Amino acid sequence: MNVLEEAIEFATKAHAGQVRKMSGIPYILHPAEVASIIATMTDDLEIMAAGMLHDTVEDCGISPDEIRSKFGPRVYALVMAETEDKMVALSPEDTWMTRKEDSLVVLRVTKDLGVKIMWLADKLSNMRSFYLEYAKSGDAMWQALHQKDPAMHRWYYQSIADILKPDLGQTEAFHEYQELIYKIFGEEGDSVGTD
Repeated sequence: MNVLEEAIEFATKAHAGQVRKMSGIPYILHPAEVASIIATMTDDLEIMAAGMLHDTVEDCGISPDEIRSKFGPRVYALVMAETEDKMVALSPEDTWMTRKEDSLVVLRVTKDLGVKIMWLADKLSNMRSFYLEYAKSGDAMWQALHQKDPAMHRWYYQSIADILKPDLGQTEAFHEYQELIYKIFGEEGDSVGTD
């Protein structure tokens, strides 16, 4: 098995029984979609493998050391570049802003194009889910999330677009990502989260 096939098997076991918060679909479909989006931007199997594994430390209790020992230092570094400190002593609602600001620092300072590709793929997958849910439930969608203010989500996802544009702005994935931001939140300066 190559590293991507091993990551698919590992992530499938790690996410067994988990479902996506808004849609209720099996969670494993998210990392699979992330890996598929990555494949539109690069043929690097380690970046695709990291896409499959990107939520295993954060959401499945897998130790970073296990990722490093099973998949090597590069996949480990990519996964950790997308892993938030959950600050479990506090509520997710209370830590949302700090977690997002901390994660944006990682993205701003990285020189690793693989990290940027993985971030774009993950956030594009999230935006696709948001778009489908927003089409069904409108503003009620935000109530299912830790951060209930759509303006804060716009800030976060647009900040990511601004950081990624110089390196990935020419990709189809980036164009789709930016288009979904506009569809969900409106053009810059529009009111957000309104039908």
